[in-house]
Amino acid sequence: MGMLDAKIPAGDLKDKWSNAKFETKLVAPQNRRKFEIIVVGTGLAGSSAAATLGEMGYNVKVFCFQDSPRRAHSIAAQGGINAAKNYKNDGDSVFRLFYDTIKGGDYRAREANVYRLAEISVQIIDQCVAQGVPFAREYGGLLDNRSFGGAQVARTFYARGQTGQQLLLGAYQALCRQIDAGTVRMYPRTEMLDLVVENGRAVGIISRDLVTGEIQRHAAHAVVLATGGYGNVFYLSTNAKGSNVTAAWRAHKKGAYFANPCFTQIHPTCIPVSGDYQSKLTLMSESLRNDGRIWVPKNKDDNRPPNQIPEEDRDYYLERMYPSFANLVPRDVASRAAKRMVDAGYGVGPLKNGVYLDFKTAIERLGRSVIEQRYGNLFDMYENIAGENPYEVPMRIYPAVHYTMGGLWVDYNLMSNLPGLFVLGEANFSDHGANRLGASALMQGLADGYFILPTTIAGDLAPQLNTPVPSTDSPAFREAEEAVREQINRLLSIMGTRSVDSFHRELGKIMWDYCGMSRNAEGLKFARKRIAELREEFWHDVKVLGEDETLNQSLEKAGRVADFFELAELMCQDALHREESCGGHFREEYQTPDGEAQRDDEHFAYVAAWEFCGVGHDAKLHKEDLVFEYVHPTQRSYK
Repeated sequence: MGMLDAKIPAGDLKDKWSNAKFETKLVAPQNRRKFEIIVVGTGLAGSSAAATLGEMGYNVKVFCFQDSPRRAHSIAAQGGINAAKNYKNDGDSVFRLFYDTIKGGDYRAREANVYRLAEISVQIIDQCVAQGVPFAREYGGLLDNRSFGGAQVARTFYARGQTGQQLLLGAYQALCRQIDAGTVRMYPRTEMLDLVVENGRAVGIISRDLVTGEIQRHAAHAVVLATGGYGNVFYLSTNAKGSNVTAAWRAHKKGAYFANPCFTQIHPTCIPVSGDYQSKLTLMSESLRNDGRIWVPKNKDDNRPPNQIPEEDRDYYLERMYPSFANLVPRDVASRAAKRMVDAGYGVGPLKNGVYLDFKTAIERLGRSVIEQRYGNLFDMYENIAGENPYEVPMRIYPAVHYTMGGLWVDYNLMSNLPGLFVLGEANFSDHGANRLGASALMQGLADGYFILPTTIAGDLAPQLNTPVPSTDSPAFREAEEAVREQINRLLSIMGTRSVDSFHRELGKIMWDYCGMSRNAEGLKFARKRIAELREEFWHDVKVLGEDETLNQSLEKAGRVADFFELAELMCQDALHREESCGGHFREEYQTPDGEAQRDDEHFAYVAAWEFCGVGHDAKLHKEDLVFEYVHPTQRSYK
């Protein structure tokens, strides 16, 4: 078992990022055009990184499997982006945002990274306003803020319920400017299928053109992965159907460590599952918890329409259990509370699988027009899906898989343990510990892409000045391409009896039941065994239609589901190994008398980074000890 060096700079917490920037080697402007950089993924992290690197003068190739960067899943982020501007004058500061993030992540994040994120948050807002992102404004013209889970201040900047989309359009415009300038070459409808490693360094990727099926080799001085999270391992999640783990997983199989894979986030406000053949879930923004009150009937068998249930027969359980944070407790706490209510028989709706999110009080207090301004598009979306008008009837919500805190391990410079491979945004593990605070994903993606990577990558590139880009004719590229072709041919030749989706749905159900909102040792052992059996079955009985040298979505899906099987086994190994509860990882054996997560700081205050040791074999553990100098770990309380 190795100990990992996170390369955290010396000095006081507030000086670390300044020190790092000064100590990092630079690449002079006239030398930047000598370097080639590959960026995979065009969500907030990927687009902002590619645009910024292009603006600085590097040669960038950027890849996305969508038909346009505008389709990246970052557009689905609704509620907002955090920044410690203290515009509301309610006691916010860089240190408080840092503190809330460390505490919200249940003391399983690296202090230096989180403080840097809080520090940069202030610059992100200025950057985005300058790009023309239409943030909501108050009557006097100043930017508006709202509250989010896990905070007692209003620090979330927003653009109605479509903040992610507006921020992505800002990054996309910056990216298009560089494509026009010729510093960035864009490869849409192209999927990365392997990482090429030569002499222990990442030197390029193998990709497949999703329209023609052509396999291509691309070499560079550095590779940046910004490929999002792996929530779709659960089949049902709030992620876009295309979101997957393939790029990160193939890099993991080439030597990049995968950190804390069992830390997945369950979002408390999703529209409940309505039937067996549903293929994804829809998120209702956490911002709704600002004005919506969450409740269940006090009587388990109360079948009256919600509007006919009087106040005295309602249990506003979050307000009752957590008076100081009430409906704005962090996501993991709100999710588990909803699960407890439904499991105890208080669920609402046709399948008794939801709780109410009620806007009646807010509409009476503020008027319907104010609620419409704040959340209009979310209410319309809910009505389209659920067939109920939330202005008149409470929404029904239930937790669902949303975000993954785990990801490829990176050091302070966002470089993985594989030299030359950088990982940004949700694809890395770095900033959220065991639970992400709402409105922090957009903040991390843009901090990584606009501000951090463009600084730290120079330190890795500077020593390579005047070194040519590795040749795509090398044995490393040839072998990687052959392996990709071999897997494609293998998948197409099985011609079994079961669809890719049927395997994926079955895998997802196992993961949700045994490695979802709560886990226990017995269930995790069963899941590992069952997933391995199902993986074998997949490779003998999956039916992939069509051919390789053409558009073939069945083939795309099959490759991604094959990776999900292997990831799922690692997630269960990690969850079984972590004998404590923290954040989104709730082991039933480790809980306080009142059912809250019970950490074990003496034995598990570390990042678990796993090294791939072959399919079907246990991964090897590497630890990065977490040292808390500024925020002392305590039992989290939101009461």
